[in-house]
Order: sequence, then C-alpha cells, then structure tokens
Amino acid sequence: MHLPARGHKIAACCLFGAVLLIAQPDWKTVVNLPAVDFSGLSDVKAHAMLRMLRTEACTCGCSMKVAECRVKDPTCSWSKGVASTMGDALRAGKNENDAIAAVKASRWGQGPQPGKVLEDAVKIPIAGSPVRGPENAALTLVEFSDFQCPYCALAVAKLDAVMAAYPGKVKLIFKQFPLDGHPQAPLAAAAAIAAHQQGKFWQMHDALFAHHTNLSRASILDMARAAGLDLKRFQADWDSPETKKIVARDMEDGDHAFVEGTPSIYINGQKYNGSLELPAIRPILDAELKKSK
Repeated sequence: MHLPARGHKIAACCLFGAVLLIAQPDWKTVVNLPAVDFSGLSDVKAHAMLRMLRTEACTCGCSMKVAECRVKDPTCSWSKGVASTMGDALRAGKNENDAIAAVKASRWGQGPQPGKVLEDAVKIPIAGSPVRGPENAALTLVEFSDFQCPYCALAVAKLDAVMAAYPGKVKLIFKQFPLDGHPQAPLAAAAAIAAHQQGKFWQMHDALFAHHTNLSRASILDMARAAGLDLKRFQADWDSPETKKIVARDMEDGDHAFVEGTPSIYINGQKYNGSLELPAIRPILDAELKKSK
C-alpha cells in the first residue's frame, strides 16, 4: 500500500525516530540543523535564519517549530523545504519578513494537500536517468525511490504489473532519493548508478531491492559480481565524485518536485497520491492516455 507521504515516512522510519529520541541535540541552541544549508549567508543573515527556524511553525502538521522538526524528524520534507526556501530568499537579498512571505507563498508553506489524486504537473529533469519502456511512450512515470525503503521494495512488483499492462504505452524513469534515516541507501544509490554506467542498472535495481535489508558494501559487491559487472570499473565508478553528484542532483530534483517520502510516483509530471495496485492506478493511467490522444 502506498501510504500518504507523511504517514509513510513515520511508518517506514519509526525505528530511526525512536533512536533519535534517545539522544537529540537541543533544537533551541544547536546551530547545525540536519540538511539545512547556511552557505552563502553572512553571519547576520545566518543568525536571522536560525531565529526564524526556531520561531516559525513547521507546515507538516507536527505542531513543532521548523528547527525542532529538523532535529526530531530529519526525514520531514516540509521542514527541509521551508528551510531551503527561507535560505534562498535570504541569499537573494530579501529581509526576514520577505523570506517568511516567500515561504508562505511556496508549496512548502502551504503544507500537505490531502485528497488530490493527481497534483499539478511539475518539470522533472530525466536526461541520463535509467529508463524502461519506449522513448515515445504516451505516459512517462517518474519514480523517486530509496533502495533501503521497504515500501519501495514492495513497489517493484506493482510497477512491473503496470508496465506489463500497458506495453509500449508507458516508460518508467528511476530517480534516486535516499532518505536521511536509511544509512545504507546512499551507498546502494551510488552502486545502482555505477551499474548504470555498464548498462546493467535494472539488474542491480532488482538485486538491491531483493536484499534491501542487507545493503552492506560486501553484499553489494556480491550483487555486482552476480550481475557480471566489471568489478574494477564498478568500484571506481561507485566511489567517484561524479556518481555522488548524480545522486545529489536526483535528490535536488526530488526536492523541487516536492517529494515527501518514498516511493513517490509522477505521471506525466503530476504527483500521484494513490495506491500502486493495478486496479487503483489503472483508471488514472487510462484517463491520462485519453488526454494524450
């Protein structure tokens, strides 16, 4: 079942959250918040941003301040998006009031919008990303996924069923989005990209999800060996700065597309908020096919 993003993250990362509660820094005084970028800000603006993060409420519905949410729930995309929008505004020369206004005007400032099966279309860069299906397919599905996420592992068979039900009509694009609470996910994402360099992304994709509970370096090397990859080249690509940049770029694309959790599916650029079971998604795909004609 594809749960709503906020509930999905809580379900998928409850153990991580429980661990965090054992020893957390004080969000009221800590100056380094998870995934909050203060680069390019003067000391004055950095202090102003910290002040706003500690006083403005997170928009996800958690009843915490943004800084508090970043510390207590670093997987929350809403507090991360609010902080990013705030920082961008300050870097652009805006004052505190303008930065807060920018946040409120943004998607992140509006909070989750329940009840909409397909959201407004957004532009998602897909050049160079792994793809299944014909180039001229009427429907483009973009999946932002995490190889350590159990829900993403369950989604594999469901998306396979979608592809089989719409031969020649659907192409599937895979984008990396390792969650903060999954420590092995970035390593797996880099491994998949390294396999992609040798034309074997989907073989590695299937192996990584089949072993999503054990994504150690040794385990992934065994998968690469079983896939028939050139191991010397694979390891060089796996650890290369270029591969890390591709992962970071996919994650940035996901942030811009308002990815809240994984898996997140976009149908012709429209975020899909529903079950991936074929009977549930089929009417949506059929309607999109009619529109494409």
